[in-house]
Amino acid sequence: MYEGFLTDVKGIRLGHAEDEVALTGTSAILCREGFTAGVDVRGAGPGTRETDLLRAENLVQKVHGVFLTGGSAYGLDAGGGLMKFLEEEGAGFDVGVGLVPIVPGAVLFDLAVGDAKVRPDFKMGYEAAKKAREDDKTQGNYGAGCGASVGKILGNDFAMKSGIGQSSIKLGDLVVSSIVALNALGDIFDYEEGKRIAGVYDRKNKIFLDTCALYEKQLKDYNQFSPANTTISLVATNARLTKANCNKISQMAHDGYARSINPVHTMNDGDTIFTLASCQVEADINLVGILAAKTISRSIANAIYSAEDSGGLVSYKSIK
Repeated sequence: MYEGFLTDVKGIRLGHAEDEVALTGTSAILCREGFTAGVDVRGAGPGTRETDLLRAENLVQKVHGVFLTGGSAYGLDAGGGLMKFLEEEGAGFDVGVGLVPIVPGAVLFDLAVGDAKVRPDFKMGYEAAKKAREDDKTQGNYGAGCGASVGKILGNDFAMKSGIGQSSIKLGDLVVSSIVALNALGDIFDYEEGKRIAGVYDRKNKIFLDTCALYEKQLKDYNQFSPANTTISLVATNARLTKANCNKISQMAHDGYARSINPVHTMNDGDTIFTLASCQVEADINLVGILAAKTISRSIANAIYSAEDSGGLVSYKSIK
């Protein structure tokens, strides 16, 4: 496991809520005082909320929370729960007649694992926000990672369980951290160790199959129309960044996906990365982007290393 957690960046609280029977959940990232934010969406099947306002030219400069959730598009309802909780805390964008909490978010598709009729909603979003704390160290089958899986080109019989992963990197006063809800179509690699750690797994023969090789064979039964994927993440830093900078960091952070997921950014993924900045420390934007990609890659590995068998899916722990 790689060290560090998202909340190593001060001012961030993290909480999770999940249904362990239905295998779905929500993760809430709160920054009550408002953090500068950006986003970069690379997958072709995204499900997002309030991402347009993160464009550099748009009015709102800070957000008060971000949610990562299961439930596909249904899960977007969880964002309202975060808004309600933040409103009760007195956080939000002042519109003269009240405060409007700004809460972007993104979803992953976990309906094919567990009970597809149960999805994260307003209540679950509120619960996740209420549980948020500054020392959260949760990894594995929790929150948005409760129903997450990887290596799905041949369906659930060959897929593996993944989950939520966190990590952080400290360089002097600079801190860059991340959280990943890993739900990729492709195979997963520990980039720094140079090894495959999850993906399409043949349980009978106890071997990994290669997703790209399966595509190349043009198998008639491969899961080409499956929307059951998407890796959603958030990078946090104490670096002093503008909205445009945060969008660039999110873009550079996708390099962490490319290092650790193959294939990635497919037509069957909705890969999205948010960035939050508390703007406390002067730092070179290139350095922040480099560290963002590195911590994303590490959080991806931790999402695999910390996952447990669930929903009929095997995990790294049970096959290593």
